[in-house]
Amino acid sequence: MHDCEWTSEYDLNYTAGMSAEPIDVVTFSDLSRNPRAVAERARRLGRLRVTHRDATDFYLTAADREEERNENLVTASRMFRAMAHTEVGSQAVASALEEVFPWTQHLSGAERADFSAELISALSDAAELIIDGNAHDVITGWRATARIKADKQQYRAALASTEGDYGPVECIT
Repeated sequence: MHDCEWTSEYDLNYTAGMSAEPIDVVTFSDLSRNPRAVAERARRLGRLRVTHRDATDFYLTAADREEERNENLVTASRMFRAMAHTEVGSQAVASALEEVFPWTQHLSGAERADFSAELISALSDAAELIIDGNAHDVITGWRATARIKADKQQYRAALASTEGDYGPVECIT
């Protein structure tokens, strides 16, 4: 387990440095006070993060830019799916998986293959069906499995036989 506090599973699975595009930020108050200037800035930059003190942040994005991003996601998803259907491509995907998600070292070869297949399917769903949460759920679930397997004591306890009802399950967020 890490000594520092993470704000979310997103922070654990992705790093801010992974984005190729700089994120420009304005406040919701800026948008309310000067919508034309903020809209022009978003048009010029292609994407603008709007922070809100009492609500979730959102992005103001130029439609053509978003359509290009969606097209790129569909293409990348289809490439990964096609690669996974060949032995050489499957090996490349497995190698990339270990590089992108170092914690997969705690999973067995069969589990890494299952994770890869589930992730490719979830990314395809995100690209083709606009179902964005599945990939996050797949990554979070497999990361939790790796976390348990990395701690030999917890893993032994998880494998131990149980009897009876232990009551409600505590949700760890």
